[in-house]
Amino acid sequence: MATTTQTTQLPPKMRAVQIVEFNKPHEFRDIPTPQPEDLKPHDLLLKIAVPGLCHSDLEYMKGFFPIKLPVTGSHEGTGTVVAKGSDVKNFEVGDRVLAGMTFGRCGECDVCKGPENYQHYCPNRETMMSVERDGAFQEYLVVDGREAARLPDKMSFATAAPLACAGATSWRAVLQCHLQPGEWIGIVGSGGGLGHLAIQMAKKAKGLKVVAVDARDEGLALSRESGADVVLDARKGTAALIEEVKKATGGGGVHAAITVSDHPTAAETACAITRHHGRMIQVAVVEKVSIPLMELLFKDIRVSGSFMASQGELDEMLHAVVEHDIKVENNIFKGLGEVPKAVEMLRNGEYRGKACFIVDEQAVGLVPGNGYV
Repeated sequence: MATTTQTTQLPPKMRAVQIVEFNKPHEFRDIPTPQPEDLKPHDLLLKIAVPGLCHSDLEYMKGFFPIKLPVTGSHEGTGTVVAKGSDVKNFEVGDRVLAGMTFGRCGECDVCKGPENYQHYCPNRETMMSVERDGAFQEYLVVDGREAARLPDKMSFATAAPLACAGATSWRAVLQCHLQPGEWIGIVGSGGGLGHLAIQMAKKAKGLKVVAVDARDEGLALSRESGADVVLDARKGTAALIEEVKKATGGGGVHAAITVSDHPTAAETACAITRHHGRMIQVAVVEKVSIPLMELLFKDIRVSGSFMASQGELDEMLHAVVEHDIKVENNIFKGLGEVPKAVEMLRNGEYRGKACFIVDEQAVGLVPGNGYV
């Protein structure tokens, strides 16, 4: 049985923005609205307030992942709980929630029974938002209560939406570097949606020194504004980058690096600026990661991937954003009707940082006409 405050049944149909064909624009469709009586035990039903647009959404539109079509876009969702499944104990109807991307972990395998920050990797999980199940570009959304997080009172929906993916991914990547305050971290692709958050999380929340690397003028500018200690232009070439990083860090290079750029040489660059026995954390969505053998063999660079974040890490990240005044470079659009416009702007590099869409104006509390792109 589901718990709900709805006095009347939700509308039978809702607006959704879907990928219907690969390499084609999103389409607006009316699809069935999920109903409280259909919730599974761990489900939450959200009334979407603000969804976000991620760079990965462009890859999904190309069919990069084995996506089941048609599918509603966006894996960055925030909303208000309108109903919950029978086994959900840590959320109540009316809570403001950040949606997790993964869904339906088994709870029985070694991964699920392992550390909390591994459980979202369950190999038996059912689906992922905007890949195998509908995402947040719609008016109501079912999410897994075990992967969601409650928003802090001082955090707006618009701030939270980009954190569902960009923030979660950046936060966990910083954690996976296992660095101590005062040590050096490199961020390759530092001036994008993930990078500008990773800079602030590393510096403000974890006390790290940051080397930021980007290859775009606007990305370099955002890296400086985000507080990086050293900002380097990748267009100078790898040899020049290595020398500048060694000079800044006292000769050894950064202790760990995060690759958030999808450029074919980004992972190689990240390893090149990392000192012997350091770590490189790969989070950019690319088909192949290319790293010269010399980096692995003779520098002993430890390479690992990092995917999204667990519920515990999400909760920690949200509170760190508030506590340390981490700023999201955000472009706010009015309504789902603006998704195609934002997609083209993202594809053409016409805005900095992230984009989100006000769907539930009453929940968000924005005055129409203010704050929109």
